[in-house]
Amino acid sequence: MDKSAKIFVAGHKGLVGSAILANLQQKGYTHFILRSHAELNLIDQQAVADFFAKEKPEYVILAAAKVGGIVANNKYRADFIYENLTIQNNVIHQSYLNGVKKLVFLGSTCIYPKEAQQPMNEDALLTAPLEYTNEPYAIAKIAGIKMCESYNLQYGTNFIAVMPTNLYGPNDNFNLETSHVLPAMLRKIHLGKCLENDDRQAISRDLDQRPIEGVTGNASQDTILKILAKYGVQRKANGAVQVEIWGSGTPLREFLWSEEMADATVFVMEHINFADIAASLGKEIRNTHINVGTGVDISIRDIAYLIKEKTGFAGELWFNAEKPDGTMKKLTDVTKLHELGWKHRIGIDEGIEKLYAWYRSAVEFNYV
Repeated sequence: MDKSAKIFVAGHKGLVGSAILANLQQKGYTHFILRSHAELNLIDQQAVADFFAKEKPEYVILAAAKVGGIVANNKYRADFIYENLTIQNNVIHQSYLNGVKKLVFLGSTCIYPKEAQQPMNEDALLTAPLEYTNEPYAIAKIAGIKMCESYNLQYGTNFIAVMPTNLYGPNDNFNLETSHVLPAMLRKIHLGKCLENDDRQAISRDLDQRPIEGVTGNASQDTILKILAKYGVQRKANGAVQVEIWGSGTPLREFLWSEEMADATVFVMEHINFADIAASLGKEIRNTHINVGTGVDISIRDIAYLIKEKTGFAGELWFNAEKPDGTMKKLTDVTKLHELGWKHRIGIDEGIEKLYAWYRSAVEFNYV
């Protein structure tokens, strides 16, 4: 890739997209085509067609998607399948029509069956039923993989799909209504610490930065305490502060620092071609996607206590086993990625420290 090549990063303001953009800039790339959602709605087929026809990007990184945790995935099933399918269809098809040299499509390891053998190898795709709560989202991402494969095989394009494990990092989604498990736990435990210290100013700053169901730091103390309690952060009758964690705490999850996912994505863009992957697959070319992760997992309980330690929260963690656990174990087999030449460096202990420092800095810096 030439450093002056025209690169379109779709979703450049999100968790992964912003990290990918920063990584490309650090590596010396200079010519970016960027559009916010307000400037370019990727669900609008004509708008996407017009954008590609006018801008003619040479490289595309498709990091834009509708994402969320267990609650959002299960509640907004139609939105998740429709919006993600539409975004993918528009961007991938227009990349083909406009001669894009290479496209990298970001999916998710939720594409694998609920009972997939662990660790999950790329060949586990479509071998058994999916986890019910995120089935619509997973089906959309599977369609994206197959779309990339199919365009490569029929039209000779160079579209590669990468499947990241659970990601966390700067610019994560900390909205308690829609966020993934790790940022949700970190924010709730941080708020628990603030409540424990009776630090009303810190709670107000947090809610001003990220309102919960419209409740900001300007709301009455009673309203603030009620909304915190609704999301499992409350002071008990004995004076101790308790933070609710959904599920039993026993499921195992793998987490990858988002800036490392960005580095892996750029590595694939720079060094890996579809032909390289397909060459070793024989007559039936399938499952050409690449898992991106650490190959190491940790229980939800252990990560909750790790966050508790890093934040300095002295209260109680209550694991509500009546809430859904989701898949009990999701660990990726990253053998293919390692063989291609990339491996992670940041472990979960260091990552939690970095994320909490970023979160506190973001709240303080943006507070007026």
